[in-house]
Amino acid sequence: MTNTPIEQFTSAMDDLDDFFQMKLAHLTYGLSPAGLVQMYATWLSQLSLCPGRLASLAAFPSVKLAARLLQGCDDDNPACADDPRFSSESWKIWPWAMYLQTFHAMEEFWDLATKDIPGLDPQTERAVSFMARQILDARAPSNFLLTNPDLLFETVRSSGASLIQGAVNATEDFKRNINSQPPAGIENFKPGEHLAITKGTVVFKNDLMELIQYDPLTPKVSKEPVLILPAWIMKYYILDLSPHNSLVKWLTEQGHQVFIVSWKNPTSEDRSLGMDDYVRDGALTAVDAVSSITNNAPIHLTGYCLGGTLAMITAAYMAHEKDERLKSLSLFAAQGDFTEAGEMMVFVTPSEVDYLEKMMKGQGYLDTKQMAGAFQMLRSYDLIWSRMVKEYLMGQRGELFDIMAWNADATRMPYKMHSEYLERLFLNNEFANGRYSVLGKAIAPENITLPVFAVGTEKDHVAPWKSVYKIHLMVGNEVTFVLTNGGHNAGIVSEPGHKYRHYHMASTKPGSAYEAPDEWLENAKDFEGSWWVAWDKWLKNRMGKEEIAAPKKPGNDKFKPLYDAPGKYVHQA
Repeated sequence: MTNTPIEQFTSAMDDLDDFFQMKLAHLTYGLSPAGLVQMYATWLSQLSLCPGRLASLAAFPSVKLAARLLQGCDDDNPACADDPRFSSESWKIWPWAMYLQTFHAMEEFWDLATKDIPGLDPQTERAVSFMARQILDARAPSNFLLTNPDLLFETVRSSGASLIQGAVNATEDFKRNINSQPPAGIENFKPGEHLAITKGTVVFKNDLMELIQYDPLTPKVSKEPVLILPAWIMKYYILDLSPHNSLVKWLTEQGHQVFIVSWKNPTSEDRSLGMDDYVRDGALTAVDAVSSITNNAPIHLTGYCLGGTLAMITAAYMAHEKDERLKSLSLFAAQGDFTEAGEMMVFVTPSEVDYLEKMMKGQGYLDTKQMAGAFQMLRSYDLIWSRMVKEYLMGQRGELFDIMAWNADATRMPYKMHSEYLERLFLNNEFANGRYSVLGKAIAPENITLPVFAVGTEKDHVAPWKSVYKIHLMVGNEVTFVLTNGGHNAGIVSEPGHKYRHYHMASTKPGSAYEAPDEWLENAKDFEGSWWVAWDKWLKNRMGKEEIAAPKKPGNDKFKPLYDAPGKYVHQA
């Protein structure tokens, strides 16, 4: 049926809207101007209905700021000690102590202005507080030469040489960014040469992933294998970094059969890859291969970050289909319920998701730089401003190490998959609410009856531990929960022997009364050292004592060895 002229015109104008928003999104780094205006209008309208709060804000400078300046910055003031930007003794000297107290007063002012406003919805409160935090972090006295005593003293001490070296560093980084080059020193951290060197073999490959089987390092191995699903927002070798902190290598040394998925780095040609593809051609295909290679031994499925979300969805789907090949489920910094997904929720509103979809639609994927910018904003004082002060004003280059090199080796996200992830999981929370379907089947976390080992990290800005903890409300079997120190990556890469590592752990049996996160933390036992040891013990308790002779060669007649680990997908830029 031929469209009428007015329908053709409307369609053309809709295409124009898409094109305009796609181009604008690149200029605004994916942040929706309409969403920001809507957010601030909502906040201001609710704040205007609170004359008492407005009066408190009006009186704040004369009352609170004066008290702050009189207090000073000494050992009895925790606000000074808790912020690493101001940990130096120099901040206790006038006039820098005054600058610091003025800044802390500004922080308290904006907390009062943006938090606990009657009638303001939590999403808007988070977003307004977050944006205020970004502005404050940019204006912190630690960022400027005259208001940062350590910076000023270093400049005088070096007769300005530190500023000259900082300018050299800034120029070098600018050139590398313009030319899309990785950070200096990255050549010393190449996968397959310096990182990801645990010996193994790719035993299966399709257009989405490679499956790596690692060589055994013990004469006998556990009959039941461990299959790891990393996130495709990252290269898999975060779990196989240097030999001393490789989780994969350590597991093989404990006598485990280990398999891991290495995801393809998608391009615009992969724009139509969706969550169904990652379940069917990724997780389920890997389960098929591992099951075949290990003679149908029960599998201990493990997922990290977004790979953990995929592992939950896969386990729920397999349970729905009465597929009993899984024996347990382990989740590292992984969320299935997104109602309290922390500061990432700032970027997930209907306006923002639609805006991002327009941007991704034009290029077919979410670019690495666009994702990196969002993650850096979550910790802007640490990942942006403190780094700029150290490298560009003090002229001091931080030494590149393995996690930093891995972090620079980022991946893209396919348009369709990321749209589904943002809308169906983050925005609408369909999986936790029992409204999620995969491969045409409605699934729910209640389907999962496997024992679960879940790990959260204390300083996780991507998957806050209290959000990860919601696994207790989602599955119907035993949950062993671990809270370890560190962040989203460093808390997981926590090898035995690493200094200052500790964790809390407790198990919840089916039918036990639910404990709120803070209550759980108060009651959980505290342990020194690496949680890897606890996980190994947990796995072996569920595997039983049955061991087999270590396989002499990888794969089998159906899944034949293709080439050595780390494979080919890991090298895709």
